[in-house]
Amino acid sequence: MGTGVTAEQARAWLDVALAEAETGLAEGGIPIGAALFRRDGELLGRGHNRRVQDGDPSMHAETSAFRAAGRLRGYRDTVMVTTLSPCWYCSGLVRQFGIGHVVIGESTTFTGGHDWLATHGTGITLLDDPRCVRLMTDFTTARPDLWYEDIGE
Repeated sequence: MGTGVTAEQARAWLDVALAEAETGLAEGGIPIGAALFRRDGELLGRGHNRRVQDGDPSMHAETSAFRAAGRLRGYRDTVMVTTLSPCWYCSGLVRQFGIGHVVIGESTTFTGGHDWLATHGTGITLLDDPRCVRLMTDFTTARPDLWYEDIGE
């Protein structure tokens, strides 16, 4: 992948985020999951979108994983893995803290700010994973009200 993240790492790490997305869906929430890893593979934090469950519109999957990781001295050597292209809010989190790389499960159903992140030096790996596409397609068909509430439309 040319960015210090191998295809095998990206797929294995995506499995962690996908499990979080499935947990969120089972809880009645929006099925987006994320995990924050060090480039060496150490899992720092994982989480899923909890805005419905917590009644907190800021609790996106990336935010949840970031908070679970706790405070670090720096984030350049970390990788945010998310099942869906990060929205502008989550892209801002990545940029604000200098997270070095983002692995994205898919951007077919929603394209957030990952191109913007790339122009500012963040490494991007887009997997176009069919499991992630299916999960979001099924969800947005079944619960468009929750989806549009989440993305602000």
